[in-house]
Amino acid sequence: MKEFAGKICFITGGASGAGLGQAKVFGKAGMKVAIADIRQDALDNAVKEMVAYGIKDEDILAVKVDLTNREEFTAAADKVEEVFGGPPHLIILTAGVNSFGPVEASTFDDFDWVMGVCLHHVVNGLLIFVPRMIKAYAHKTEFHVAATSSGGAFMAGSGCGPYTASKAAVNNLIYSYAEALKPYGAGATVLCPGNINSNIGDAEKYRPEHLRNTGYHVSEGTMAHLRSIHAQGIDPVELAEILKEGIENGRIIVMPDRNPEGWAAQLRGFHEVIEDYTLTRAEREAKAARQMEEMQKAFSDDDKEEMSRPPMWEVPEGAEPFGKARKDLDWVDPEKRK
Repeated sequence: MKEFAGKICFITGGASGAGLGQAKVFGKAGMKVAIADIRQDALDNAVKEMVAYGIKDEDILAVKVDLTNREEFTAAADKVEEVFGGPPHLIILTAGVNSFGPVEASTFDDFDWVMGVCLHHVVNGLLIFVPRMIKAYAHKTEFHVAATSSGGAFMAGSGCGPYTASKAAVNNLIYSYAEALKPYGAGATVLCPGNINSNIGDAEKYRPEHLRNTGYHVSEGTMAHLRSIHAQGIDPVELAEILKEGIENGRIIVMPDRNPEGWAAQLRGFHEVIEDYTLTRAEREAKAARQMEEMQKAFSDDDKEEMSRPPMWEVPEGAEPFGKARKDLDWVDPEKRK
């Protein structure tokens, strides 16, 4: 997708963080932008920010919707067509939540909440919008689907299992849609960032009441720790500019990183996990040593200097470590409990 001006964009999670950054960037590119979020106050603030960023008020539509509710999501899609005159040319499914704790401490509610937002809302968006987009735009004009996933999609997530599992599934879905949409003249892109300067660390505050039975230790202190980490992440507008460039160039996977060579070396390692099962222990150890050497060579002097600094996950004063299980879960290793 090369041209954006005059077209329609729909962004989930568009009231803050990565989604708001996308709304600003694609709105500034001349698109009519609909943002969807479950929080009305955040939507109101987002509209003000977008207008201050230079986007016309009449080109913005804010829709309050529970993205896990298919009836509400369908009504939101109808609203976009009613206000802007047609379905989106570009959808970006960005809404996400996360919670941290040992995967073996997880409850059904932990999985239902995280996967409901991070995976099922993406499924809902694709099934609700893609047929409309094909009918309206196939072989007539460019259209595109995108989803915001995570670098965590490529690795094990023993401390955030529901999240990494959902993101791995999102990646595979977008790979599938990228192939499936070719006959219609459309494409698909999955954005896989690392740390983002966003408020996802406060996600637990918005967990639905009926899904609050968590196996993880969650408190104001753990959220404060997460906020200190996310504050060091990539700026949402910068991230959105990288996504836009990826869409323009037809890239299926977009992986923003300050050191692409170092990340590429790690990514190769993640994807070779299955291959390693065919090797002997000695072969695996030799291979691991070679990979570590490659990664060290890929890091620049600036990277090495940054790595020598205190880690970003150092617990600030007034906070407490995140990622622990509740202390009453007696089957969980004591070191993993709070």
